[in-house]
Amino acid sequence: MSTARVVMRSIWRKASGKYALTVLGLWVLVSLVSLVWTPHTLLETDGFHAWASPSAAHPLGTDGVGADVLSWLMAGSRTNLAIALLTVAVSGIFGLALVAAMVSRNTVLRSTSVVVVDALISIPTVLIALMLSVPFGASAAVIVAACGFAYGLNLARIARPAAVLAARSQYVESAVWFGASGMRVFVRHIMPNAMPVLLVQLSMSAGTSILAEAGLTYLGVGVGAGVPSWGHSLATSVKFISIYPLTVLWPGLVVTMTVIALHLFGDALRDAIDPLTNPELREAA
Repeated sequence: MSTARVVMRSIWRKASGKYALTVLGLWVLVSLVSLVWTPHTLLETDGFHAWASPSAAHPLGTDGVGADVLSWLMAGSRTNLAIALLTVAVSGIFGLALVAAMVSRNTVLRSTSVVVVDALISIPTVLIALMLSVPFGASAAVIVAACGFAYGLNLARIARPAAVLAARSQYVESAVWFGASGMRVFVRHIMPNAMPVLLVQLSMSAGTSILAEAGLTYLGVGVGAGVPSWGHSLATSVKFISIYPLTVLWPGLVVTMTVIALHLFGDALRDAIDPLTNPELREAA
């Protein structure tokens, strides 16, 4: 627990860390609040007040069918939070499995996995999502699967040098000499050395998944119609950006602030958990 406090305190001391923790904390809080309350119900529309300007009744205005923009953004926050968390989980598990194969003592498995990663990493995320949407239809699961697959490959390729360096170290050779299994060596000795790189990539994956959700929803292969998300709010109003720019401004601002916060959090966390850059962590240990 003391180590966790040291890490969080180190992140908070940085201006970028304060911004990241504040924005991410508000994101989680709004997502939880939206489960039980929003200013207006999502099905509530008012055709006589479509594209209304911000007012006391609608702080961020209304969209083309008279629905409250703030309510949809609040409800969409939990959809995007779920997509980001699931993408991080899928890409992390898939990427770590590939890294384990790429540093395996089995020569055939190691060589094959490197070639497979190099071959598949060139496939665009959009193309993967389009192929998945044909049999399964547009849904958040398609976004998670496409992003998890693509980002997992990227994570494996970036984390491989640190993992290979650790795999060739003397303490790993000693662990192997004393009979430690390949899985134990990877979990206890190799993965901790690659953790700073992994955390940065996972935070970037979370941020990029939000951008991917917005883009894929605009293309029609993202979240389904009627499902609240920030990408849905952007897709339904971007056609009228020259006439009603405020309806595009709010979801665009939310997406931008959150993506920046996730990237800054990854950078701050990398420095906070590295004993070489965080002297307080060395003292706590």
